Amino acid sequence: MAYDTYTEETSTKQLRRSRSDRMVAGVCGGIAKHFGVDAALVRILLVAATILGIGTGAVLYLACWLIVPEEDRASY
Repeated sequence: MAYDTYTEETSTKQLRRSRSDRMVAGVCGGIAKHFGVDAALVRILLVAATILGIGTGAVLYLACWLIVPEEDRASY
């Protein structure tokens, strides 16, 4: 009986707040790690969204702080 040795692993990358790359709550560091970009770029975009969107960026940051779980200790 032959069987296929190829197994497909489905790995879902979950958004988590960073424990190691944080300034306040680790939201920007977690988003940067999730998308594979620099955390400084995410922070600059957040500040721009806050200033140009009349506080929208700050509201999104607070919502993510409350909703997005922190990464496991073994992840960093």
